[in-house]
Amino acid sequence: MKKLKSVLFEENIGCGYLYFYIHFIIEVVCFFHLSRITNSPIAWLVPFLYDAFAFVPQGLVGRIVDKHPKINISMIGVVFTFVSILLFGFNVNKFITLFLICIGNCFIHVGGAENTLRNSKGKLSHSAIFVAGGSFGVISGRLLAKTSISPFYLLPVILTMIPFIMLANTYNSEKNDCKDFNYVKKGLSPWLVVIIAFLVVIVRGYMGYGIPTSWNKTVLQNVYLFCIMGLGKALGGILSDRYGIRKVAIISTLLAIPFLAIGDSLMIVSLIGVMFFSMTMSITLAILVSMLKKSPGLAFGITTIGLFLGTVPIFFIKITSKIANIVMIAVLSIICSILLGYILKGGKEND
Repeated sequence: MKKLKSVLFEENIGCGYLYFYIHFIIEVVCFFHLSRITNSPIAWLVPFLYDAFAFVPQGLVGRIVDKHPKINISMIGVVFTFVSILLFGFNVNKFITLFLICIGNCFIHVGGAENTLRNSKGKLSHSAIFVAGGSFGVISGRLLAKTSISPFYLLPVILTMIPFIMLANTYNSEKNDCKDFNYVKKGLSPWLVVIIAFLVVIVRGYMGYGIPTSWNKTVLQNVYLFCIMGLGKALGGILSDRYGIRKVAIISTLLAIPFLAIGDSLMIVSLIGVMFFSMTMSITLAILVSMLKKSPGLAFGITTIGLFLGTVPIFFIKITSKIANIVMIAVLSIICSILLGYILKGGKEND
């Protein structure tokens, strides 16, 4: 327990907690906006465009920030988000406001990744805590959109991100880098490692939409689902720092299979599986940063591109057979666990 507490309160982890809040707020605003504009004949296209414009550019934006770290990309993201909601409140074209809020989301995500990774000294907890905030924000934004609240009330909420970004920036220094990320076995081809990590992310993106959850029928159950997702993302980093990344990666991936397979109509069982499934988020990021130490923004962007590619089939192909879906989840999970076990170092240290 003492060692687990040391992980939660270790040096510079405050940056992760600050960006947890920032990530939470940006997702609240984005999914409030998305939920309000999906009442149309082309509603299916809106989340597809959102994923494309918010996720895919993060690789390019991350690379730019890697080259020019003094750019306060998160603050620029706040400006885009504020303008988007302001125009949305005045009923400006929905797709214009959608594009602007996607750019804001993209910039803030990259800013959070850059800050938490560079200040983590090779630990996973910092970025895992940052990423976890998004799941709580998604469900909160959706619930808020169901009320009659005006978009204008979100403007001061957006501005609350500014002091948190300023506080997070106090952790930065010219010496901050990612040289301590050494989670991959020596002797492996960097290209092979990057490709494997990218494929695992794609699989996770696909499975995230394909998990059978017929039990999820009420608002409260939906809240449970997203909160457990957020908890799983955070635990993936925290437990990896405590017990070792390879062990957590393999165990969490394999343990998720039976719970997801039999949990379609059993909420508690399913949620346990979702938690295990969500734990690989920070692990694949750590793998990519281990190969791209000087480009953490690009590494993070690769994961978001992978997530987008993983979700693309869902918009066009639906697997209606529960058995086929379960078999696919099991096969893909086993493959991912084998691949992760092949490239990840064992033990609790990453040096």
